[in-house]
Amino acid sequence: MNSITARRRHPLARLAVVALALGLLGGGYAAAAPSDSTADAAVASGKADDVAEGKSLFVAHCASCHGLNAEGSSMGPTLVGVGAAAVDFQVSSGRMPAADPGAQAPRKPLGEWVTPEAVRQLAAYVQTLGGGPTVPTAEMVDAKTGDAAKGGELFRANCIQCHNFVGAGGGLTYGKYAPNLNQATETQIYEAMVTGPQAMPVFNDSTITPQQKKDMIAYIVEVRGQVDPGGFGLGRIGPVSEGLVAWIAGIAFMSLAAIWITAKKRKRTK
Repeated sequence: MNSITARRRHPLARLAVVALALGLLGGGYAAAAPSDSTADAAVASGKADDVAEGKSLFVAHCASCHGLNAEGSSMGPTLVGVGAAAVDFQVSSGRMPAADPGAQAPRKPLGEWVTPEAVRQLAAYVQTLGGGPTVPTAEMVDAKTGDAAKGGELFRANCIQCHNFVGAGGGLTYGKYAPNLNQATETQIYEAMVTGPQAMPVFNDSTITPQQKKDMIAYIVEVRGQVDPGGFGLGRIGPVSEGLVAWIAGIAFMSLAAIWITAKKRKRTK
């Protein structure tokens, strides 16, 4: 008994207990943490060689700005940890690869090499570089199963400051802008919310749940299909543009009326 007590009082005993606790904690975390291995990413993408093909595409089209290992450079940020959703959003919308570095990468026509298969492979490779948000499934972005009324409330609370009431977009500071959402697919809208491209904040699942995201998608899809009752949308940015057009038209009408009345009066005096 005395020998056991003496061992417990040994100066190294506390260090041994701490080391054992840290080892158990680290082992438990490693067992519970999701795996971002190449095999897992390949299985998720549907083909075992998607990661290898994606790396080849990355070296050919992305490494000049983002670095050979996606570590980033003065031309582009690091892609470690951005996830497959960010890649799918940027590349499928034509924003990347960027043709001309600027304050914001605009949507543009897709390059010849940008096919659905190439985007999937590129996303699978980047997903192995630290994980990150994955591409949503078709069920997660199905607007038909969303509540447009609830989505409208969420959209007005979180998005109209930049994107306008109907997703028409608007200008921001330092040359940036909130893009028009009419061309964005349901998948791209979801990906934008979970990745926060450009000046947009990230709306993760703890901020806006997946169902709420689907409701917002349903609202955006619904309002983009509405017909302007007046015949002219005027950018669909509300009373500002409508008031400006009314003011210009009113001033023009009154000016022409004044000229006509004056000309008519001059004819009578002659």
